[in-house]
Amino acid sequence: MLTRNTLKIMNKNLVFIALMAFAVSCSSPSDKKSELNKLKKQHDELAVKIKALETELGSTGGTVAKNLVNVIITEARPAEFNHYIEVQGKVDGEDNIAVSAQMPGAITEVFVKEGQSVRKGQILAQIDNSVMQQQLSNMEQQLEFVTNLYEKQKALWDQKIGSEVQFLTAKNNKESLEKNLAALKDQIEMSKIKSPINGSVEEINLKVGQMASPGLPAVRVVNFNTVKVVAEMAEAYAAKITPGNKVVIYFPDFKTEVESEISFTSKYINPVNRTFITEVKLAPGKVEYRANMIAIVKINDYQNTTAFTVPITLIRESPKGNYIYVARQENGEMVARRLPVTVGRTYNGLAELLTGVNAGEKIITTGFNNLMDGQLILAK
Repeated sequence: MLTRNTLKIMNKNLVFIALMAFAVSCSSPSDKKSELNKLKKQHDELAVKIKALETELGSTGGTVAKNLVNVIITEARPAEFNHYIEVQGKVDGEDNIAVSAQMPGAITEVFVKEGQSVRKGQILAQIDNSVMQQQLSNMEQQLEFVTNLYEKQKALWDQKIGSEVQFLTAKNNKESLEKNLAALKDQIEMSKIKSPINGSVEEINLKVGQMASPGLPAVRVVNFNTVKVVAEMAEAYAAKITPGNKVVIYFPDFKTEVESEISFTSKYINPVNRTFITEVKLAPGKVEYRANMIAIVKINDYQNTTAFTVPITLIRESPKGNYIYVARQENGEMVARRLPVTVGRTYNGLAELLTGVNAGEKIITTGFNNLMDGQLILAK
């Protein structure tokens, strides 16, 4: 059995060779070169022998100390693994309406303020209708006149006095004027900007004297009795996202999560950005919801209740595939072994292992960076 003394003798030989190299430095250049090459060859041969002897002493229980690597292991146990699709959405009311004027005109009065609660049909603002009011007054006078004329003509006609043409003309004038009066009253009502829903006034884009036009938002009324989160999903997820999918809504402003489920998915794909609308209704909670508040929508599209998972950082790659390091008991010693694995889905820093790992497997979670297959380890 070779001992450490043997190694010391071999190291002394290396020193002797070095001295010989120095001694021949005074010889001719050709002799020096030849002698140098010879010494280099001997040096390499001795280095190989020393390495072999150190390895032999280590494997046979010699006096050379074992190179143990400290590691930390974790026993593999099945657990629930969930994969989520994450997308940014925004909070909205079930009814969020930008009310606009039905006719053009100058604003004469605004009846509400931002934050004020309003009811359906309540007048929010008034458009100038003074001309129509004058027309209404004149038309009502005309109607009163033609109505009296019609009643007198009808009384005569009931007594068979006068011609039928006179009676029908009076009747037609009265009915025609009544219709015109009704149409004018409708126009006057259109000059009033009214709330179409119960809710609260969140935005006012009108000022007295400003011109209002149909189609331009005048007042925004939001009903937050029912709140929802609206998100645009990529077309690629169309087959995976359906009403009923479990959802986790994260509000960055409040650092709060709320669990819910998808209530609606649009059947329409936007041709511009290739997305479709997804909605999630929210129940009343601790969060004070506000329109257009940012919300991170996490849609659960995959679940495995008995999955083996490891941090993604533990997975190593090789030409033969992915692997992790596990601790195995061999010949009374703990050694590190490569374990080939098949990686499934990944989420939030965890990777699902489809094959390779069994329950109870001792996975090396710390100290694996410089390990080699078969290396002796000291596990904790």
